[in-house]
Amino acid sequence: MTESQYARVAHELADVVILGAGPAGLVLGNLLLRDGVDCVVLERAGRDHIQNRPRAGFLAPNTARILERNGLDGGLRRRGQEHGVCEFRTEDGRFRLDYRQLGRGEPHTVYPQHELVTDLLAQFLDAGGRIRFDTEAVAVSDADGPTPSVTVRDVDGRPARWRARYVAACDGRHGAGRRSLPPGAVRHHHRDHGVSWLGLLAEAPPSIDAVGYAIHPGGFAGHMARSAEITRYYLQCRRGTRPDTWSEDRLWDELDLRMRAAEYGPLLRGPLVQRAVVDLESDVLEPLRHGSLFLVGDAAALISPSAAKGANLAVLEAEILGQALIDALVHGDTEPLARYSERCLTHIWRAQEFSHWMIRLLHGASDAEGASLFRDRLRHSRIASLRTSRTQQDWFAENYVGI
Repeated sequence: MTESQYARVAHELADVVILGAGPAGLVLGNLLLRDGVDCVVLERAGRDHIQNRPRAGFLAPNTARILERNGLDGGLRRRGQEHGVCEFRTEDGRFRLDYRQLGRGEPHTVYPQHELVTDLLAQFLDAGGRIRFDTEAVAVSDADGPTPSVTVRDVDGRPARWRARYVAACDGRHGAGRRSLPPGAVRHHHRDHGVSWLGLLAEAPPSIDAVGYAIHPGGFAGHMARSAEITRYYLQCRRGTRPDTWSEDRLWDELDLRMRAAEYGPLLRGPLVQRAVVDLESDVLEPLRHGSLFLVGDAAALISPSAAKGANLAVLEAEILGQALIDALVHGDTEPLARYSERCLTHIWRAQEFSHWMIRLLHGASDAEGASLFRDRLRHSRIASLRTSRTQQDWFAENYVGI
């Protein structure tokens, strides 16, 4: 459909149009609705999909505090599980860090992201919030003017247009928010770490009572509990690997090898219900605003999964933006909106730095870099310091849970 055809479609109105019904969009929607700000959430997927798609499940202490102080932590309080131990397995043996007792003495809370989304969605709808499922945002227009608009189409291709005072792009790195930025509006910082992971979701109980990081000559392997019945595993793989390349038996055998199951105990096996290859990349846009369009979550910055920061940053940014929009629309104070980008980028770059450190800790030289004895020796030194130095352990703990 052409732009002129969209122009003939009747406009729908909201003070704030939110693109995307993930944690960022739904936290933002709940905050705005609570303070009487007229908003709508536009989500390209259906309700069942967003409530069942598996995602990360480690919530930082600050994320739990944000949910608590905004009355969004009901499910988290009932079903979230405190977690504070990680275990490293290397050629020199294994060691455990109880990071609850290190740094600032704070744990993570394990709470699957789809359950958090389900909680936030129910609270939003119960409070009378407006959400349009199966509605794809096509483009954001006139963001540099007083009334930006969002062109959308529903699952049957029918067009619509929303007009707003502000648009919050919580729709990821490939969403309409990013796509609609004019050339030169922002600076784009990008880094490809040259490392790929095969992410596996197993219908199997956790095999160890910790987040497991295995550093092995064959590549990194990771173990992360999601629930009493579901475990996330990661296997480092060559760039370009297809998710279906290996059989289930071969994948479990490789996990056994890299996790050193022969030395430390077998892994509890079960069906592998999801596979996906993740290329470890990082990027940041600066600033996180173009006129009345604000970038939140993965639309603002992409961070590698090596340190479980993505969803936590998204919730933090949603709270900062939510309060700034309330200040602007309810109290007439636009200064917090002017500082939104600067405030968020401080947290984003801190998280990026730690994520980069973790990548260097867990992996040898990438395929593109080739074998590097120097890099391997540096990694060995990092691991030795983490194993033996209380100062290094305190630094790790503070940054591991912090955003």
